[in-house]
Amino acid sequence: MALMITDECINCDVCEPECPNGAISQGPEIYVIDPAKCTECVGHFDAPQCVEVCPVSCIPVDPARVETQDQLRRKYEALMAAKAAAG
Repeated sequence: MALMITDECINCDVCEPECPNGAISQGPEIYVIDPAKCTECVGHFDAPQCVEVCPVSCIPVDPARVETQDQLRRKYEALMAAKAAAG
C-alpha cells in the first residue's frame, strides 16, 4: 500500500528528507508521494518514516494503491536494483 499526503499537509518539510526512496517531493500546493517509489519504508525501516515525523498526521495509506508486504518488498528490491545499476 503506497501512502498519500492529504490536503491537511502544512508543508513543514519534515517528511521529504526522511524518505529513503526519494518518493516525496513538493507538489503544486502540498507535498506528494510517488506511489511507484513508496514502499512504506519496507526494506529500510520497521515503520514509514514520513508517518513517524509528520506533526499533523496527514499521511494515510492510499486506498487506491493497496499492496501486500510481499509486493512492497519486491518494489523495494526493484528500486534498489535500479539504483545499483545506475550508480
